[in-house]
Amino acid sequence: MYTTSSLFFHTLAQVGITHAFVNWGSDHPALLEDLQRQRADHGNTTVEIVTCPNEMAALSAAQAFTQVTNTPAAVIVHVDVGTQALAGAVHNASRGKVPILVFAGASPSTMEGELKGSRNEWIHWMQDVPDQPAIVRQYMRFTAQINAPENIPHLVRRALQIATSEPKGPVYLWARREVLEKEIDESLFNSSASLYKWPSIEPSALSPSAVNVIGDALAQANNPLIITSYIGRNPAAVGALEMLSRLMAIPVFVTCPSATNVSLSHPFFVGVSFLAPGTHTPLLSTADVILVIDAEVPWIPINKDNRGNPERPSDDARIFVIDSGDPLKESIGMEHVAGVAELVSRANAEVALFQLLNSGSTGSATGYYTRSRSTQAIHDAFIADMRNAEAVMSEPNVPYLPSRIFGALRTAVENKVPHPASTLYLNETISNYPLSWSHLHPDTPLGMLSSGGSSLGWALGAAVGAVLGGVNAGKGAGKVGYELVVSVVGDGTFLFGAPSSAFWMARRYETPFLTIVLNNGGWKSPKLSMLGIHPEGHGSKVTGNQLTVGFGPDMPDYVGIAVAATGGWAWGKRVAAGDSLWETMTEAVRIVVEERRCAIVECVLESI
Repeated sequence: MYTTSSLFFHTLAQVGITHAFVNWGSDHPALLEDLQRQRADHGNTTVEIVTCPNEMAALSAAQAFTQVTNTPAAVIVHVDVGTQALAGAVHNASRGKVPILVFAGASPSTMEGELKGSRNEWIHWMQDVPDQPAIVRQYMRFTAQINAPENIPHLVRRALQIATSEPKGPVYLWARREVLEKEIDESLFNSSASLYKWPSIEPSALSPSAVNVIGDALAQANNPLIITSYIGRNPAAVGALEMLSRLMAIPVFVTCPSATNVSLSHPFFVGVSFLAPGTHTPLLSTADVILVIDAEVPWIPINKDNRGNPERPSDDARIFVIDSGDPLKESIGMEHVAGVAELVSRANAEVALFQLLNSGSTGSATGYYTRSRSTQAIHDAFIADMRNAEAVMSEPNVPYLPSRIFGALRTAVENKVPHPASTLYLNETISNYPLSWSHLHPDTPLGMLSSGGSSLGWALGAAVGAVLGGVNAGKGAGKVGYELVVSVVGDGTFLFGAPSSAFWMARRYETPFLTIVLNNGGWKSPKLSMLGIHPEGHGSKVTGNQLTVGFGPDMPDYVGIAVAATGGWAWGKRVAAGDSLWETMTEAVRIVVEERRCAIVECVLESI
């Protein structure tokens, strides 16, 4: 017997979805029954099912899986409550522009047994809400109800066509229980929808006039600057960016990164900022031409540096904006960069950069040479400052500084995993973002990722999805793309990430990863936000615990949570002032790489 659910799974497999991250409920009897039919008939299922005890962990895992493989994953959740429990992961997938198919069942609409699947549990009344997709609609690229089995092949393909076209993002489909239970004829498996291509929109290019204007402006500039945030989501665009930067001796500055946008060793890479006052490059205010390409927030107009000077472009600067999907930031209520730009273009970054490389625009060779030497000096000083900070020894009984922790971690990883492309960092360090994105910055594309959004709790579930995604396509292939996945989190983000669920998933599906917990005793970022507005107010004079942003005095046992959730499979250690930092990092990396178990290191920082 085949049902709508049979056709749904069949269609997911047809369109290339290999993994579904699921949290089952009372709306899914037909789905569960069909999966068991598949096992009975074929020994396995058409789509690999990953059970997730927490919905946010499920969507976070699916997001990282998609980020790593560049192939959409599916998430299956339970009616309105499961949709709500996706929580901030919906924001992350949307802001991170990650194509994921989210499916939810819905309460039956019949109650007298008129159709198979009619209401027979009290919760079917409680969970029947007026507009279930409204819960997530503003974050989705497309929402639709499956009303009948006949159009599933078309509807799934249309949803994914939209999800994988710029601006990419998640889509949401839903169906009532009776629809999922409906019996169908096997002929529907050969729907004409499979004959349709349903292609994603092709990458767009700059107009010829835009190529000429931007190319000439960069070539003739005295002090050009490139700013980006997420160009590294397409590794090929990183190579094009570095080529243009080298060709015209243009410094590259990264703001609010969510991917590895430029190699650490690139001689014209001049730094990273998450735009706290006083942290932008001084090159911003002196630049005469600025190319903002695939950037979230390139500068904050109100910010000033340590001398009180504005951290924004000069009024005379020529500003050009190129974005692959949303140059006007239409999904954001207020935005400032497109308002001061001379030219704004919706164009694929890789395509646009190669257009500029081939534009024939040329400038002064002498000017390029002079600028290349001065920019390289900035880069070298940036690297030297980081390495010097990593060598700073703490006073006795004083916690390790984050820079020293990152240096020890990076060294341990490089010693055990010599090939840089074999390590992936998942970064959710929040108040330590600027330091972690600098000190751990890899030299290869896709070496470091974040959620692309601002909802905390992504990294632990993401690690499970990233390890699954790192396995070469094809069930049972067993070839691991990443030797090591490292989630670097704060103590607050660790708790946001439903750690008991995430580590249980890691044990169940044998997806070992290393977790570094930076324990500063609570939520430092809200305190920093308060100090940004009230630097000398009442709150500036008290501890984090008094301010109610601290987790003390009785801190959670972060290592114990991971060990307990895995039934003792995970290894962990706490590192406080004076403890052996380097040896602990080395052992943690070894545990994951050689023994293929999860490892967790809690690093105690100065308390907020």
